[in-house]
Amino acid sequence: MESISQILSRELDKKQEYVENVISLLDEGNTIPFIARYRKEMHGAMDDTTLRNLETRLSYLRSLQQRRDEVSSAIESQGKLTKELADAIAGAATLSEVEDLYRPYKQKRRTRASVAREKGLEPLADALNAQDGRDPRTLAMDFVNPEKGVDTVEDALAGASDILAEALSDDPAIRKSLRELLRRQGTLTCKAASEEEDSVYRLYADFSCPISRLQDHQILAINRGEKEEKLKVTVCLPGNEGPAVVCRAALKPTAQVSAFVRAAAEDAYDRLIFPSMQREIRSELTQRAGQGAIRNFAVNLKPLLLQPPVKGFVTMGLDPGYRNGCKVAVVDATGKVLDTAVVYPTFSQKKKQEAISLLSGLMRRHGVRHIAVGNGTASRETEAMTVELLQDFPEASYMIVNEAGASVYSASPLAAEEFPDYDVNLRSAVSIARRLQDPLSELVKIDPKAIGVGQYQHDCPQKELDTALNGVVEDCVNAVGVDVNTASVSLLRQVSGLTAVTAKNIVAYREENGPFTGRAQLKKVPKLGPKAYEQCAGFLRIPESRELLDHTGVHPESYQAARSLLKLLGRSPKDSLADLPDALARYGSEKAAAECGVGELTLQDIARELSKPGRDPREELPPPILRKDVLELKDLKPGMKLAGTVRNVIDFGVFVDIGVHQDGLVHISQVCNRRISHPSQVVKVGDVVDVMVLEVDEKRRRISLSMKQAADNSGI
Repeated sequence: MESISQILSRELDKKQEYVENVISLLDEGNTIPFIARYRKEMHGAMDDTTLRNLETRLSYLRSLQQRRDEVSSAIESQGKLTKELADAIAGAATLSEVEDLYRPYKQKRRTRASVAREKGLEPLADALNAQDGRDPRTLAMDFVNPEKGVDTVEDALAGASDILAEALSDDPAIRKSLRELLRRQGTLTCKAASEEEDSVYRLYADFSCPISRLQDHQILAINRGEKEEKLKVTVCLPGNEGPAVVCRAALKPTAQVSAFVRAAAEDAYDRLIFPSMQREIRSELTQRAGQGAIRNFAVNLKPLLLQPPVKGFVTMGLDPGYRNGCKVAVVDATGKVLDTAVVYPTFSQKKKQEAISLLSGLMRRHGVRHIAVGNGTASRETEAMTVELLQDFPEASYMIVNEAGASVYSASPLAAEEFPDYDVNLRSAVSIARRLQDPLSELVKIDPKAIGVGQYQHDCPQKELDTALNGVVEDCVNAVGVDVNTASVSLLRQVSGLTAVTAKNIVAYREENGPFTGRAQLKKVPKLGPKAYEQCAGFLRIPESRELLDHTGVHPESYQAARSLLKLLGRSPKDSLADLPDALARYGSEKAAAECGVGELTLQDIARELSKPGRDPREELPPPILRKDVLELKDLKPGMKLAGTVRNVIDFGVFVDIGVHQDGLVHISQVCNRRISHPSQVVKVGDVVDVMVLEVDEKRRRISLSMKQAADNSGI
């Protein structure tokens, strides 16, 4: 039998040695970001996504092994564990296979079959199952016993049939065959629960699809519709193949066909097996769709968090609203709040002009260069006001910012602690401004589920979703690195090796002792022990340090190797090191690594880090689109070509912000000229793309776009 490391090696197509090394590193308490960044030689440079997949699969396989052991022990305690059964349990590849094998031996609640056994009818069931040609009624006469509740021959035969039906229902081979048959040939059908005309579930009001072709988003939508009692859902197996599977297993081919056993087999299928299989296949589909939705959310979340920051400028945040007005916050280049206000541009033309006058004063007083406008209620009116405002400020520009989760954050204890003197609504405006300046630093304060870049996230297993999304946040924060002297507790707690307690202690230490001046100083932070220091040190940047290496992602354990590299190549920390990776390649990285006493991959990383100390990797990405004018839905015409920003990538397409407050949909068939299984193969959140308008439905506020036709110069 394959070991866990062999299974993982085969599934991930990685060397078993590397897999075993990762398992050891995880068991020693190392984090995924640390392993991915600083132990490359041990795992062959697997990326963080592969490592997290390995970690997830490792957990499943260990749980599977634990369940195998539990089941074997339970059956052995009954004295029924044969070598064949033990081998079957040991070879079961999934938890469902293990449970199928355990089913006949599992303690059951009181059933019709258990009642029949209590009446002494099991020998009759065995005799009938022998199918040796004896008459069932004649056999049953010997088991009529009114004292045990068996008053007639019919009672005896009914009890024997129940015993046979349950035995067939518990047969793991039958269940496996039917499960595979359902996956191949089963169909899921939906009907509307009422005659409601414009339900959001109208696509599924009369819907039928082979189980093998169901898409994840369809499964989750159908589940939600059923939960809300808008849809009635059934699973069916066309033809008579289902009962035939059970009959073939029950009837002995060498014996005369037994009508009694056939009837028991059909009863087993209709009453016990198929209802159970329906529940199981629905659960399997839901689990698959949930995992797909989690992966989709993670795929969208990562580029959203890694959007290029718009740093170095005073920024105004506008949180639109009708009744409570538009909340305003001005923050400096570091995110510090300079001013706040509330204006009411939607009340009347006079109020709008008063708002523009007040905002103009704030723009001049603080030197505002960018305006971040939230995309919520009253966003369109607020954007129109912003465009009018910017007519007097030609150097300034604005951007629509996704405000998902801002209200959740502003009402949180974290926001109350950060801004105790500000109203909840004004905190939202601050968050919106900061989202433009540094999306990552601001979004880490919000529950990832509230950011709104997935599909059906509330229908996913919440524990698994939290684990996956927190992993994405952790990977993003550590990929960028964190300035230990300016980072918030929220940001620090996402750093490899740090906890909520040690993050707070770092902030408390710098407030008491002033800015950190070197990485080694972190060892003085209370409760930040050697292991935590090892895990976090390389991801924390200290721009105030005189040691150049403290500004980079080079780990302290490799400082000596970095100095040796500079000496080897005749360089000094005071020199321009932009060409260091090329210089290392010319010298020979393998040779240099041997001389510096580190692995080749580690030395190459050191050279890259020294070539760009203190540089934010997000700055290498295309900048976000900043606007000066406004476009409305009525301005759109089929054939127009526009630039837009990808806001969400889901199973059936891509939502693109083209500046009209209503994101347009690029259906998966319009993403590119080749066939793809998922839009994420082509685009990601934050990408700036060219699109062409296909259709505009003003009444339903829907915009259909095409990316492939926008790129086709032979057309419009």
